[in-house]
Amino acid sequence: MNDPLRPGLETPTPVEDILRLTHSERQERVRYLMDQADEILEQALQAHGQTHTIVAKCILFSGGNDSTVLAHLMRRHATHAIHCNTTIGIEQTRQFVRDTCKSWGLPLIEEVAPTTYRELVLDHGFPGPGFHYKMYQRLKQRGLREARRKLVSNPRKERVVYFAGRRRQESARRANIPLFEREGSIIWVSPIAMWTKPDMATYRLMHKDSDPVPVNEVSELIHMSGECLCGAFAKPGELDEIGKWFPEVKAEIQELEAEVRALGKFPEHRCRWGHGSGKATKKVGPLCSSCEAPPTIITPEGK
Repeated sequence: MNDPLRPGLETPTPVEDILRLTHSERQERVRYLMDQADEILEQALQAHGQTHTIVAKCILFSGGNDSTVLAHLMRRHATHAIHCNTTIGIEQTRQFVRDTCKSWGLPLIEEVAPTTYRELVLDHGFPGPGFHYKMYQRLKQRGLREARRKLVSNPRKERVVYFAGRRRQESARRANIPLFEREGSIIWVSPIAMWTKPDMATYRLMHKDSDPVPVNEVSELIHMSGECLCGAFAKPGELDEIGKWFPEVKAEIQELEAEVRALGKFPEHRCRWGHGSGKATKKVGPLCSSCEAPPTIITPEGK
């Protein structure tokens, strides 16, 4: 049986069980989860780092709520933070990441996608669910690999740790994420894999006076980090919601829509951001596995 105060490393505690806890019990649970995060890191290093030099421990910092809690929690272990500038994100989020890292004295590696979102869309049209993984590869994966190349000079003898803010209760795609795994010279570690939304909120409350967790205004307004707006899994009305708070971002996307349409080489649905057409592939990137297909898929004919 899963003890909500002493959760194991297999199945996350149901949210309804956590909501039954008292305030002090929730704090006790989060203190246990904080120790558990250190345990996950230790197990990862024992499994994949004992015979290699760990050259860096990097927080993958998108600027969203989860990655900010992760960064606050693991900064004592980290040597760097990494932010992937997808070229189609909200600038205020990028600045939040820069300012937060500066305030903590945490060196930031900001990798700009070598092929911009605009270039990709002018070549292929706007992405739907079926093109999501390609967008991940172009806009994020290549940046992560470039950061690794900067840090690892000898892949046979060296390892770099990437802390990712993936949680098993976050989405169906993340339900079985490993606590840690190795990909070449990268050791992926998910210290908050067993955390739930109530745990994240409790962690923030526990630190609000002594050491507050920074808040990204973008996440507060649009309920996502805004670090990548590729639109492959955009929900109906999402662009209007973004435009309500960040009209310049909506205008940029609409200008790109006009450019793509003027080329005259794509069907109409691929000239629209967030069109939702196509079937999602099973392949997902480790930083995008929370993305889900929108509830209503629009056909290529727009019917």
